[in-house]
Amino acid sequence: MFETTSVKKVIPNISEAEIKALNKTYKRLSATDRIIQLYKDFEVSEVMLTSSFAATSAFLLKLFSEVNKNQTVFFIDTGYHFEETLKYKEELTQRYGLKVASISALKEEHEFTTKDETWTKHPDFCCSINKVKPLDIIKNQYKVWVSGLMEWQSDHRSTLDVFELRGDILKFYPLLDISKQQRDAYIAAHDLPFHPLVAKGYNSIGCKHCTVPGDDRNGRWNNNPKTECGLHL
Repeated sequence: MFETTSVKKVIPNISEAEIKALNKTYKRLSATDRIIQLYKDFEVSEVMLTSSFAATSAFLLKLFSEVNKNQTVFFIDTGYHFEETLKYKEELTQRYGLKVASISALKEEHEFTTKDETWTKHPDFCCSINKVKPLDIIKNQYKVWVSGLMEWQSDHRSTLDVFELRGDILKFYPLLDISKQQRDAYIAAHDLPFHPLVAKGYNSIGCKHCTVPGDDRNGRWNNNPKTECGLHL
């Protein structure tokens, strides 16, 4: 049986065999039990949880709030969020008693993308400046990065596993194998609030310049072939 306490000693040099053992242990658990187990295997100070406070972020955030109120939730403030996203963030923060910390790009770099309208010409570069780099600055302080990705959301996400090593951090997706139907049933049963733009046909919500109504992630980057901002690649 895999000794999860040893993980603390081997990250970031965790072996494939150890990650395989983690996945075997966690895959048979429910989403809530996976989160409970996470805090048995890691200290809260070793865990980085991110949320975009997008369409159905309440699902993952409610689960974490019930397991560990001390977990900080990092929100990447790109400066280009819909006003509805910022209001949704405040609503969930208050409802679940979340500890939210916002991070953002360097002022001059963000201002460059605004003046340049970089999202219209080089969306990958815009995402790199306003999303990827701000998180990279703090990422090396943590051993585990938690994200609410689900495998049905995109072709890339369907290839993921509950645990995987990305660079020098262990990625953890407690909701990965939750189906869309299971997610929606949980949201309905617990009366969780959807992002207000969902009612207007937005089912995946990012920056206002690059998001249009659409099913699943089809409305991201204005139907450009780009499907990921780069955070999870």
